[in-house]
Amino acid sequence: MSKKIEIFTADQDEVINSFVAAGRTTYKVALENLYPLINRFDAQRKLQDKKFYRRLKRDIIDGCIMPPLTIAFVDKQKTNLSEVASLEAYVNANLEKGYILDGMQRLNTLKSASEEESFDENRVAFLNIIVADNQDKLLYRMITLNNGQKPMTPRHQIEILTNEMFDFTTLQNIVVQTEKERAKKTIRGAFNLGDISRAYLAFLTNNVNNENNKIIDEKMDEILVSRVLDTRDDGNSLKFEEILNLVDKLSQQRSCKDWFKVNNNLIGFCLGAKRSYEEICSLTPERFAESIDLFEEGFDAINPSKVNLGKYRRQLSCEFITHHEKLSSMDADELVEHFFDITS
Repeated sequence: MSKKIEIFTADQDEVINSFVAAGRTTYKVALENLYPLINRFDAQRKLQDKKFYRRLKRDIIDGCIMPPLTIAFVDKQKTNLSEVASLEAYVNANLEKGYILDGMQRLNTLKSASEEESFDENRVAFLNIIVADNQDKLLYRMITLNNGQKPMTPRHQIEILTNEMFDFTTLQNIVVQTEKERAKKTIRGAFNLGDISRAYLAFLTNNVNNENNKIIDEKMDEILVSRVLDTRDDGNSLKFEEILNLVDKLSQQRSCKDWFKVNNNLIGFCLGAKRSYEEICSLTPERFAESIDLFEEGFDAINPSKVNLGKYRRQLSCEFITHHEKLSSMDADELVEHFFDITS
């Protein structure tokens, strides 16, 4: 069988340590093999009004060359794809596992154009290709893509990645639901995907404070992008899925699961555990339950009328988990004094 996608350059992105390539295919292959990929995301960006792309549709029929589509793959096997031939073979063998990072609107417009009698399915479609070994690295590049149209917000991109690239079905003790799923049928005790994605954002940015209504959304998005990109140099190889599995393990204990379901606790934990992963991994769910009882006793000393309680819960839960070995050995009064010192 002839190859569907031809790769003519391949190199390595040293920033995200991933393989990148430029290639081409035909409109026919794009419609048959790439167009179905836009439905892989459950939380897909809303399609823009067809009127917006009416001119592009006419141009396609008249013979224009569309801007390149960007396709991404996650290769957890870390295959060496530094050569054009090996990367081309990988892409063609794994097309059904790809993700459309940029070009969803163009693919929908191409589909609409293909229904016209004068459409030429053999015309060339150019491609940009990224192969990363995990979804965290892919996010760094995803949020910087902007081929002449307004991109998704970083929060939306992260929620899409969280939903699509983490296999929640492997978790034993927790269930994760999207808003769409909750609208149909709410599973009692299920975690909200939005809460998981906010915890993922904290993990990626090394910061628990990624929500601020006092800052204009566009400016806040710029801040978040900078935070995400800056963490590429932190030298921590831990992946978010490892933190998620740790949450699942500790959630065997009902009180732990209830604690994690408080979004600000989950955010603080996911960043704190990034810094104390081995120590937290050594705990049994019962021992962790004792620790969070101590945390809550210390946290209860905070006057809720004087502070932003959600912000303090994120910060102090992160502090407690980051320095768990030391702080969990304190008594409640000592912990209150510690919290006083770092918040005053």
